[in-house]
Amino acid sequence: MSLRILLADDHAVFRSGLKAALNTQDDLCCVAEVADGQAAVNEVTRLTPDVAILDIRMPRLDGLRAAERILDRRGNTTKVIMLTTYDDDSYVYSALRLGVSGFLLKSVPPEETIAAIRIAARGDALIDPSVTRRFISRFAASIAPPASATGLDRLTAREREVLMLVAQAHSNTEIARDLGIGDETVKTHVSRILAKLGLRDRTQAVIYAASHHLVAPFPAPPTDTTDTTDRAKTGRLKGRGRRRTT
Repeated sequence: MSLRILLADDHAVFRSGLKAALNTQDDLCCVAEVADGQAAVNEVTRLTPDVAILDIRMPRLDGLRAAERILDRRGNTTKVIMLTTYDDDSYVYSALRLGVSGFLLKSVPPEETIAAIRIAARGDALIDPSVTRRFISRFAASIAPPASATGLDRLTAREREVLMLVAQAHSNTEIARDLGIGDETVKTHVSRILAKLGLRDRTQAVIYAASHHLVAPFPAPPTDTTDTTDRAKTGRLKGRGRRRTT
């Protein structure tokens, strides 16, 4: 059975190109394409697709507000992936808070978007680990610890371990390897964690773990202090080195 996809983007050329890429896949079917956020909400309500891909900047209703309305619908089953041309932390934070299943730049190759759709449809995380780590570092550092870790007492010791690894952007396969258990067992643990804590998905689990200070902020990457002129020289030297070896 094909996954049913809705595309929402006000750029017709980008939309048609992505639709064409989706329709080359036997397990994907684009059931609707719209040019604004309000139309996206209307069509998701009417068609209940498996995944909605929303551009952040759209007329009538922007992608974040459209995602909020979609995800807040009673009984909603549609996963949401946000697309943008801007690698802006404020967009990432807002999208994660809403419970979207992914955040991708429009510049990624179509095959990465296709892979993201499949991952979102099965309820797994797809946000790049570097984005997740950056989010944890800044989000966790900006909030005070809660008065009590509500819901944590309902988790078993193993479920807490899994939650910690989910919050550190580990995939199910990595968690299974680290804990010496099977992939299906990890999926069961994640499902139980989400149910016990009242969370929509893994991205909300990351937010929960960060807000309860269950994971330490990741260290910021070192600042590149190299002068731009030096970087340009280095790039030219590397380029010449490559040409000599071909």
